[in-house]
Amino acid sequence: MPLISRTRSRRAFGVASNGARLLCFGLLLTASTAASAQLSQTAGTLKQATTAVANTSGELTRTVASVLPVIVTAGGNHADIQVGGELVPLLEVSLDFQDATGLSSSSLGASAQLVNLGDLTGRLPGLNLTPLTDTLNILVTIEPPANGGLSFRGTGRLEIHTHLLPYTQGSSFRVFKAPLLGPFRDVTDEIAQGSVRARTTYGGFSQFLILVDLRPTGTVIDEKIGWLRGRVAALPITEQAPLNTLLDQADAAVDAANYSAAIAAVDAFRTRVQARAGQYIPDEWRATHEVENHAGQLIAGANTLRFSVAYLRDFGQ
Repeated sequence: MPLISRTRSRRAFGVASNGARLLCFGLLLTASTAASAQLSQTAGTLKQATTAVANTSGELTRTVASVLPVIVTAGGNHADIQVGGELVPLLEVSLDFQDATGLSSSSLGASAQLVNLGDLTGRLPGLNLTPLTDTLNILVTIEPPANGGLSFRGTGRLEIHTHLLPYTQGSSFRVFKAPLLGPFRDVTDEIAQGSVRARTTYGGFSQFLILVDLRPTGTVIDEKIGWLRGRVAALPITEQAPLNTLLDQADAAVDAANYSAAIAAVDAFRTRVQARAGQYIPDEWRATHEVENHAGQLIAGANTLRFSVAYLRDFGQ
């Protein structure tokens, strides 16, 4: 082959080789960039997962640290819950059922824990209007397990007794109740001496707190009447009108500062529900939650409304 041809061939081969090298280098660079991006994305995902695990672990640690010991004794129509120790309990909770079935220490599903305002964000009527007390920040949960067999008819009576709070006449301590993770509302029937005995009626459970209620009593009464109207609206249509009429009478009497008439209307409301319970208004609660204890909830709502009307009469706003 002539020298010029061989030279041109070597040059052509050199160009082709360089091109191949460049192509390979480009492919390697692209693959490396893609791999780096993938590794970076994976690292970010792992970091997020690690952070989530750390946050969850921290929350679990905090929750476990806040759990308080409870001792539960139960049977028949009565149960007692001691919170914080047997010899010197922080508080004692007693429950008296009207007609319970399957009541035992395990079927009640009782627990207690320390809480702070951050734990209750979005669940209180107002953090400044319904604050925790300085010495008693205990949340009691009564959430019977579905397979525990507990049921009851009508209402029950709950009392929270503690020596950590001082009793004064006209006290602003109140019992608040909420569904799990739901909003709290005032359900107080009575605040009595010894040191403080906070009482309420229940037609169901599940979480209870003692709070200081700084809201105007008239506002609380309006809230309780509104809650009862919502419960009445869930009844058969034939049951609604008489009960709404009695709520109208109570509302108008409070507005007119005729507290004896307001209490009479609330008592008549409760008496009618009691008379219609069972046959016309469902009155059974079950741990399985397939029925609704409308009568028990309405009677409990009437009792706490009566308390607030009497408080307004005796102590003003």
